[in-house]
Amino acid sequence: MNAPEPYLGAHPSLTAIRRWHQELTAIRRRLHAHPEIGFEERVTAELVAQELARYGVDEIQRGIAGTGVVGVIRGRGPAGTRTIGLRADMDALPMVEDNEFEHRSRCAGVMHGCGHDGHTAMLLGAARYLASTRAFDGIAHLIFQPGEEGFGGARAMIQDGLFERFPCESVFAMHNWPGLPAGTIAVRPGPIMAAADRVTIIVEGQGGHGAHPYLAIDPVVVAAHIITAAQTIVSRNVNPIDSAVVSLCSMQAGHPGAMSVIPRQAQLVGTVRTFRPQTQDLVERRLSALAESVAEGFGARATVRYERVYPATINTPEESLFAQRVATELVGADRVITDLDPSMGAEDFSFMLQVRPGAYFRIGQGGADAGRFLHNSRYDFNDDILPLGAALFARLVEQRLPLASI
Repeated sequence: MNAPEPYLGAHPSLTAIRRWHQELTAIRRRLHAHPEIGFEERVTAELVAQELARYGVDEIQRGIAGTGVVGVIRGRGPAGTRTIGLRADMDALPMVEDNEFEHRSRCAGVMHGCGHDGHTAMLLGAARYLASTRAFDGIAHLIFQPGEEGFGGARAMIQDGLFERFPCESVFAMHNWPGLPAGTIAVRPGPIMAAADRVTIIVEGQGGHGAHPYLAIDPVVVAAHIITAAQTIVSRNVNPIDSAVVSLCSMQAGHPGAMSVIPRQAQLVGTVRTFRPQTQDLVERRLSALAESVAEGFGARATVRYERVYPATINTPEESLFAQRVATELVGADRVITDLDPSMGAEDFSFMLQVRPGAYFRIGQGGADAGRFLHNSRYDFNDDILPLGAALFARLVEQRLPLASI
């Protein structure tokens, strides 16, 4: 056997899982070739259930929140009452893939552009290892979640009784990160991903002829002033040591073919990202007051709909430090990053962390230098890190639910 790559280490769990690297790669690429949007992951869920059955897990529960799957593995310890949850997301994105390799998407307009195919394959690798060794004392619940990409699949599973049916003292999840070198692991206590809110602003004016704007109330001009004014919310309202983002990303008004028609209505759609509930409340208040006041100043009316989509992802201290110790065991302290800046992106694992302690961490996979970051049409998961991710999941179980020493 060839010596392992230095960054992958040589822990026994990693050595064992490496024997299945080729199979895990085949599974991952099969998933990549057959992506499915949130709550439509039927082929993916069936593949997951079949693999779990082949590995000999104790229970396989399907249909949680529609297409979610949970595998239950019991350790060989005598007590067996403690529990842990490991989560992987399964869904893809509504985007066109521009890659040309053999395992590119075969589903028009759908692509695994965020690596959820890799996350699923890594958790399957952990399931195979844990079912074969059972070197822990308790119960591991392996959660294959639908609908992370904007559908709130984690919340849907919780509402469907996930933690009542599969008790978890703590839960853990990971996400590949092209911005980190392959084989590095980043985990820290506290905020790691931002809350994501959706903002819709409807501006009601009075339509008219473009040659006679004095007879109309132009909602396009009003919307433009709202866009400009919104840029001051963070710079003039949010404490500089805090973080927030306000982005109005879409404007729809009128018709491109009607050059001389002032429309009656304009619509703005955007997102707000924050880490603290107090900041989230502040931005919502200021954005609503500002839009309404600006519109009133022009004789128009603005209606703001503010939707809180995903809460911030907040790692609990004990579980974060525990995950750091497990990661250090696998890759060494020099490859564990404990101070990585939080991302203004969002993650619906946050719903699970609102009801259970746990940690969400990043596993480096490289590739960002090639311009292929997450949600890029030429993105692809790095199969070289599959064994490491699977081993990290597995060691979280073995270390959290250790067998009693003899």
